[in-house]
Amino acid sequence: MSEPALDTDRLADWMDGAGLPGKGEPLDAEFLSGGTQNVIFKLRRGDDACVLRMPPRDAPPDRDNGILREWRIIEALDGTDVPHTAAVGVCEDATVLGRPFYLMGFVDGWSPMDLQQRRWPAPFDTDLDARKDLAYQLAEGIALLSKVDWKAKGLRDLGRPDGFHERQVDRWTGFFARIKGRDIDGMDVATEWLRSRRPLDYIPGLMHGDYQFANVMYRHGAPARLAAIVDWEMGTVGDPKLDLGWMVQSWPESADAPSAMSYVDMRGMPTRAEVVDHYAKVSGRQVDDLDYYLVLAKWKLAIVLEQGFQRAGDNEKLLAYGPVIVDLMRSAADLAESSDYA
Repeated sequence: MSEPALDTDRLADWMDGAGLPGKGEPLDAEFLSGGTQNVIFKLRRGDDACVLRMPPRDAPPDRDNGILREWRIIEALDGTDVPHTAAVGVCEDATVLGRPFYLMGFVDGWSPMDLQQRRWPAPFDTDLDARKDLAYQLAEGIALLSKVDWKAKGLRDLGRPDGFHERQVDRWTGFFARIKGRDIDGMDVATEWLRSRRPLDYIPGLMHGDYQFANVMYRHGAPARLAAIVDWEMGTVGDPKLDLGWMVQSWPESADAPSAMSYVDMRGMPTRAEVVDHYAKVSGRQVDDLDYYLVLAKWKLAIVLEQGFQRAGDNEKLLAYGPVIVDLMRSAADLAESSDYA
């Protein structure tokens, strides 16, 4: 997409009125990234730096509520142990920049999404022992997130935790029916398996909704330290262990097993069992029902990706989802049929 314009004069006036640092200093804005969901700018004013996040001008109206929802989560994370961007300020008035927006702290770190040719930055490119800690830190991020007292943080109305699992199958099969352009092998098997099962326990908590290497940032250098969990579009109050299932659904089961995580180099990483065990130790949650969450994560991800595939047109990136979706759903069905989880 072309770089969007940002009215820095109006933004500076709003920042001054909000009492934010740098009053009277020139405001520089650098476009970082953007798409259909959000545009992101780095702002610098004097010695202070932060990041602006808002929907693009042509985004659907419901993205305004989404951006304010993200802000609530980021603000709630202040004062917790969860690595996060600082909550700087929010503007609900769309007349300032054309859409509501919020400002969050700038993170001096790196994202796995920025890797060139899947190559980790030094020293993780060659030191496989150091690389293991990238995985453990990733698991620790959602383990800490699951411990946040979401009620005390004012997030009682963020999601609908009651009946969370009872709604999953009907919600996503209904979604699939609306976008359906083909049958997907294994979907019926995985769907019926999920209908007849529930977790061993369900402790509602704050969850990210799309947790993976792509949505975190690390601090520079070793040892690996998670700097922030980012991109909260899917954040809600639900079952935090679905974040775990989502994170490890394509994780190698052993050190020499192939990985479906194509955008990062998984060589030298701990096994799925090892990162799951680390999550359990930090979160205090049992993981004996992991198969349930793996089937649910694979099944749900296949349905989510199918929407992009059905709307792909001549978009090669979205068309490439086609066989990935088939493999995911088949994997969900195979696990359901082989699992002894009752």
